[in-house]
Amino acid sequence: QVQLVESGGGLVQAGGSLRLSCAASGRTFSRYAMTWFRQAPGKEREFVAEISWSGGSTYYGDSVKGRFTISSDNAKNTVYLQMSSLKPEDTAVYYCAARPTYTSGSYYYEYDYWGQGTQVTVSS
Repeated sequence: QVQLVESGGGLVQAGGSLRLSCAASGRTFSRYAMTWFRQAPGKEREFVAEISWSGGSTYYGDSVKGRFTISSDNAKNTVYLQMSSLKPEDTAVYYCAARPTYTSGSYYYEYDYWGQGTQVTVSS
């Protein structure tokens, strides 16, 4: 069974840092892009960051550029999202997802697997 399991969420003060983890299992993800999305209450899902499993390419949403860093550790089958300079507007449920690299990343249906999400709350 393929699983993506997020962890590391919690409560942090504005300006603080937090690292999220996405543990992948059940298949080889070498030909997948690993992506972080987030969704705040009453708001649409938002793209946060993406990395190829090889780590050769990374992409970030405009709202997090310069503050968040995505990385991967293939030996641990884990993708990370290091979040710094956190703002209250970063408060959301953060989801890990995976799509084949031949897809465009433009559509949610391209993502084959999703984690259960982890809550991040940034207080002011």
